Amino acid sequence: MEVGIEDCLHIEFEYNKSKYHLKDVIVGKIYFLLVRIKIKHMEIDIIKRETTGTGPNVYHENDTIAKYEIMDGAPVRGESIPIRLFLAGYELTPTMRDINKKFSVRYYLNLVLIDEEERRYFKQQEVVLWRKGDIVRKSMSHQAAIASQRFEGTTSLGEVRTPGQLSDGNSRQ
Repeated sequence: MEVGIEDCLHIEFEYNKSKYHLKDVIVGKIYFLLVRIKIKHMEIDIIKRETTGTGPNVYHENDTIAKYEIMDGAPVRGESIPIRLFLAGYELTPTMRDINKKFSVRYYLNLVLIDEEERRYFKQQEVVLWRKGDIVRKSMSHQAAIASQRFEGTTSLGEVRTPGQLSDGNSRQ
């Protein structure tokens, strides 16, 4: 993500990926390539945007999930600031895009710079949040078939054991 004002300010914000698990950590770095304005401080926000409706009846709701001041004072050219945002401490949901073309939940990283005259410069970049899928449980009929195979003395490979035979094929003594 790049933030810039022509011939005044040029910043690069690099982060390790664009898709994160809900309990992940966003790791990145901000590089100041050109600084000719007096920046008072900088902050980074995580914004959740919910959208509902279709056509002219679309409603957007923005919530600031987290806001961190990551710099106080004027940076110099060549300076870099490390970023580490832990997502586990927030009640987040997975990103959902256009569910039935009527609903979506999206998350954005918002980098905000404020100069000495209280002007705000910002750039938003979407990040995707995901959750691990639940463990798929086998159906009851599948479990019943496994139980009946065990009861009848059939192995999972379909081999039939005699009552005194061990799993390695040898007999009990």
